[in-house]
Amino acid sequence: MSRLKPVTIVLALVLAMPAFALEPINKEPYINATLLQGFIADKIADNCPTLSPRNLRALNELEKLKNYALKKGYSAAEIRAFVTSKAEKARGKADAAEWLKEAGAVEGDGESFCKIGRDEIARGTLAGRLLKDKS
Repeated sequence: MSRLKPVTIVLALVLAMPAFALEPINKEPYINATLLQGFIADKIADNCPTLSPRNLRALNELEKLKNYALKKGYSAAEIRAFVTSKAEKARGKADAAEWLKEAGAVEGDGESFCKIGRDEIARGTLAGRLLKDKS
């Protein structure tokens, strides 16, 4: 029976540390902040008749976010489960609705959503970059 050398054990532990250090994907700040921006843009596009989504840009952003998550150590299965979860989608939509409400959006008042959307476009935020002005 062969014995593992101490350096081999230490190396194995060091290489495994990122996997142990991962927080749940639904708590990872960058991933959640990025997704929130997408949910905000979606809600604006759904409620403002003069702003529409930039679908190709959104798909590109999702691919970049997936690559970020993979590099952090999340598995493809974890990522897929997270983005297809009805509960997580509902949480994201609720967070976006709350953010928009705090920003001045009023349900049934499309112009309030349009104003926020135009402001986000002017500021160059991710939500703004995911929208285009049709007017």
